[in-house]
Amino acid sequence: MTTYVITVPGTFLKDVDDAARSALARRLASHHTDLSEAEDVELLTVHEDGTFSVRLEVEASNRATAEADAVRLAADALEELGFSEKDAPLGPPAVTGVDGES
Repeated sequence: MTTYVITVPGTFLKDVDDAARSALARRLASHHTDLSEAEDVELLTVHEDGTFSVRLEVEASNRATAEADAVRLAADALEELGFSEKDAPLGPPAVTGVDGES
């Protein structure tokens, strides 16, 4: 298995407050570990215009699986916080880091 850092972009189409941002970061924190920290990658970045990026570490056998897993993790966390796909649509994921085979 390979550890990938995947960036998943999105846009909040409804207001998101600091509490919701913190809750999202807490829900995803277990997918932001050694590789992300070594690369000095922020877990969650939210811009004033509502766009955001989530950077998650996932273990997968290939890039496509890693990207799909990251999107699923981000979507599930957003849904748990009350953000439907219409409230926070996600964009195409991108591999932003790879840590060989583990």
